[in-house]
Amino acid sequence: MTPGQTHEVAGFESAVNAVRIVQRFGRPRSRPLRLAGDKGYDVPWVRDWLRRRRITAIIPEKHKPHGRKPGRPPQFDADTYRQRNVIERSISWLKQSRRIATRFEKLAVNFVAMIKLAMIQRCLRTYLRDTT
Repeated sequence: MTPGQTHEVAGFESAVNAVRIVQRFGRPRSRPLRLAGDKGYDVPWVRDWLRRRRITAIIPEKHKPHGRKPGRPPQFDADTYRQRNVIERSISWLKQSRRIATRFEKLAVNFVAMIKLAMIQRCLRTYLRDTT
């Protein structure tokens, strides 16, 4: 959780390190095989960090080539990137709650609690709609 004025890349490393992947068979992995992000994550240190950990970056390239080193552009899998819409829709569902969209809560603990309540509300709506 970072302040609203902080760029999202600031919390990138700690967020990826917190990921624990539960597999159906075998032991849990501590790192993903691929990571999709928007153009905001197209910075050299993020790509280098992912490459060192053998994580495939699925990040579209920014259209400003002046900051990029010369050479072959990074690979980009557009079909896999399109699957991000599931996450984008989930965020849209959360932001239907005005309290979350405008971030009324000042403390991060309270804000996370409101996100959890909004997710519970969404699950209950979906469940009750399916049972009627």
